[in-house]
Amino acid sequence: MRPSWLEFAEQSTPRYTSYPTAPHFNPSVNSATFRAWLGELASDALLSVYLHTPYCKQMCWYCGCHALAAKRDGPLAEFVDTLLCEIDLVGGATPARRIGEIHWGGGTPNILSPARFCAIIRRLGERFDLTSLQRHAVEIDPRLMTAAHAEVFADVGVNRASLGVQDLDPGVQASIGRVQPFEVVADAAAILRAAGIEDLSFDLMYGLPQQTRETVRRTAERAASLRPARLSVFGYAHVPWFKARQRLMNEAELPGTAARYDLADTIRETLFEAGYVAIGYDHFALPTDPIAVAAKTGALTRNFQGFVEEQCDALVGLGPSAVSTLPQGYAQNEPEVGAWRGAVTSGGFATKRGFALTAEDRRRRELIMRLLCDFRLDLGPFGGLEAFKPQLLELSPLASAGLVEIEGNVLTIPHEARPLARLVAQAFDAYRSVGAARHSRAV
Repeated sequence: MRPSWLEFAEQSTPRYTSYPTAPHFNPSVNSATFRAWLGELASDALLSVYLHTPYCKQMCWYCGCHALAAKRDGPLAEFVDTLLCEIDLVGGATPARRIGEIHWGGGTPNILSPARFCAIIRRLGERFDLTSLQRHAVEIDPRLMTAAHAEVFADVGVNRASLGVQDLDPGVQASIGRVQPFEVVADAAAILRAAGIEDLSFDLMYGLPQQTRETVRRTAERAASLRPARLSVFGYAHVPWFKARQRLMNEAELPGTAARYDLADTIRETLFEAGYVAIGYDHFALPTDPIAVAAKTGALTRNFQGFVEEQCDALVGLGPSAVSTLPQGYAQNEPEVGAWRGAVTSGGFATKRGFALTAEDRRRRELIMRLLCDFRLDLGPFGGLEAFKPQLLELSPLASAGLVEIEGNVLTIPHEARPLARLVAQAFDAYRSVGAARHSRAV
């Protein structure tokens, strides 16, 4: 990293999986709002469904997700029963019936038994039309992967599995509370492929304790040797004020900002050497993968699942903490499992908060997403330079440092600066100075 970039890389900035970002969601969007928004969807709208499983077998210390350890079967049974009720509620509230995409996240979706997984899909099929389903993805803990799970996944149409790899160095794994040898990941990938699920994604992470350029290079090499179609490379977000379990790690062993950049750069270069292309600022894919094709054609977009090749008309989030994205705005469920379950079993939606979008919000969202997907933005369709004088003034130090190039109405982020693209995007965030939200570092 250029020395002049260090001060920028140490800044905190949102990941922009939504705009406005989740810290700006508020209680003015409630269950009645969400019900009304669902009712306003067109009957031919194509839905994406996100199913959040809030449980894991055990908690990894780095995890910043809304997840809990399930030591007994009871909470899992209650979760599935409640999720089935929530599917019924949504089905009764909206005229939209077609589902084009399903994504299982968590937590650990494959903590659910094959029978429970099937029950959820069966209920979706009873309440909605699955004949338009094109993309069906499930997040996997390789340590819990079984042939029975893979067979059921294939039977219900899962065509992509995302494996949580994070890091393959034994010392790093011990420091983050996730011991998962390479052989476990390789076996999980083989089980899935034997069942016919060929499109695999791996999650890798940098910025963890004890990581060095050599350890992350070896991790990236071994991960690439299994030829996943996609890899997501996330910077560890140290937010112990938000997730107390992160205090179990030795904070003194966390790499500094410059070291984090070097770790990320090492992973990038290793994946390039293995034949992958960069997608956005934190995804990689084989050149023939749909998101690589979308990136080349300018069709790439971004949502709560990261960079994606295509958006549905609305995303409906089910389960505790799940976020829905509808034309009118965002709605997030109660993050606490008990509160979510209580609301749903009482016959109501569990909406905790959200955000109703204005026309200006939509304009800024499109601007930010295009900048982060394409690394190039023509401000002409958004009003030109005259409409963004304060933002361009704010970008002046970044331009002087070589993080962004401005020529006429066009902003371009140079290849070397793409890991810091969110700093450019946040100049157009009208809500950045509102409230006291804390975010992870830019790198």
